[in-house]
Amino acid sequence: VRLVESGGGSVQSGGSLRLSCKVTAYRYSSYCMGWFRQAPGKEREAGAAIERYNTTAYAEPVKGRFSIFQDTARNVLYLQMDSLKPEDTAMYYCAAGYCLGPCLLTEGYEYWGQGTRVTVSS
Repeated sequence: VRLVESGGGSVQSGGSLRLSCKVTAYRYSSYCMGWFRQAPGKEREAGAAIERYNTTAYAEPVKGRFSIFQDTARNVLYLQMDSLKPEDTAMYYCAAGYCLGPCLLTEGYEYWGQGTRVTVSS
């Protein structure tokens, strides 16, 4: 399984970005997918997760501002990020796993991308 993120960049507070994760896998739909982030000096934390039937889950800090969705025909996972804040600044990682539902725990994922950097300035 190979995961390649894109779409990161620099944006001002209140702006938007859309991250993409291209997944190369035998059966994309068999995985649960998630977006995680890691700020400098901090532990990796959950952002959002989605499973094969499009049930989603969001961590509290991003709830109402971020939206996770997927294109199963193209094997692409997305994260739409709106109303961005400086505290959203981090490296964002795409992950794939075998969890039964949308999982916000890093332990639920077996495969990780290299990350894409998001910087939000005030």
